[in-house]
Amino acid sequence: SWSLGHPVRLIDFGYRAQHEATVAGKAVTRAYYGRDADHAYFVGCSQGGHHALMEAQRFPDDYDGIVAGAPANYWIGLMTGELWSGLATTKDPAQDLPREKLPVLGAAVLEACDALDGLEDGLIDDPRACAFDPAVLRCDGADGADCLTAGQVAAARAIYAGPSRPSTGEQLFPGYALGSEYFEQPGGRGGWGAYWAGITEPGGSTADFMRYSVFKDPDYDVLEFDFDADWDLANNRPIGNDQTLGSALNAIDPDLSAFKANGGKLISYHGWADPLVTANLAVRYYESVIAEQGGIDQTTDFYRLFMAPGMAHCRGGPGPDRFDAVTALERWVEDGIPPDQIVASKMVDGDVTRSRPLCAFPQVARYTGSGSVDDAANFACVDAD
Repeated sequence: SWSLGHPVRLIDFGYRAQHEATVAGKAVTRAYYGRDADHAYFVGCSQGGHHALMEAQRFPDDYDGIVAGAPANYWIGLMTGELWSGLATTKDPAQDLPREKLPVLGAAVLEACDALDGLEDGLIDDPRACAFDPAVLRCDGADGADCLTAGQVAAARAIYAGPSRPSTGEQLFPGYALGSEYFEQPGGRGGWGAYWAGITEPGGSTADFMRYSVFKDPDYDVLEFDFDADWDLANNRPIGNDQTLGSALNAIDPDLSAFKANGGKLISYHGWADPLVTANLAVRYYESVIAEQGGIDQTTDFYRLFMAPGMAHCRGGPGPDRFDAVTALERWVEDGIPPDQIVASKMVDGDVTRSRPLCAFPQVARYTGSGSVDDAANFACVDAD
């Protein structure tokens, strides 16, 4: 609601606030210590990851190194995707997807996808390699606890597919990855249960964003959103200072050449099981940078992406989710040693129960064939099959 009547605040939210804070922070450092800091780093996840990529794109001289975790960098796309997923389970009562059905869906996905990497370990190494249709769970007759109704199948398909234009079928934003559906959490709110299942209104930030920032109407009914005309409105609505909502909030420019030329180094990471900011967004953006740079080798010398199997949004989920990207970044910036892998751990009651290497995309971790499957030392980063 803070943007209603003050659209220029969206520019602060999108990119100006963090840049101005950076400039002020550097001035304070210089005044106090009598010199500039040796290096400047930006570290953030989710909205912080969004701002991290905005810094690299708009202000390439601000930071020597950046960690962008689970970045919500395509803001208009994300808000539209959240709305799409929420409407998939709320607009038509027949498509209501109860949280109690998510364990059934999640188990079926694991059964179809888990072993494709050669190891049945409860983790999906790369969901893109798996073909799964929730129709395999369609109830044979009446609704039941261990099956999905036709409407629930349609809802799940829509969430996996992501939003598209009704007029052309063009995908507007990527859908959620296989494996993001369910993980144990109190109240059944792990995975889609936090945002898209068992809800009465679309979750995340989308409802308020559409009402206050796009339509400027607190009473706007999100059920009426038109994925043709209103998608265009959301991207192109003017907000002042020659900016639109899309230009101020979307950090999707693949041209990072100025950041690279300045010697900047960028590490991004994303959990494949993220149920809020789809992991497919991180891959799509990284691949756009590869295309802009002219190849993977021209990209990995300054920008590397690490995908975390089984990790949810920034942290959590069934997979190893604790790792030190900051030290990896410091070694890259200060010692010239780029990270080929970052070891991640799963902690339970303070103890490490599993560790795995997170590999620089597009490589993936593969079990070497001997030793514990819960020890990162017994895995190697290899090219995907």
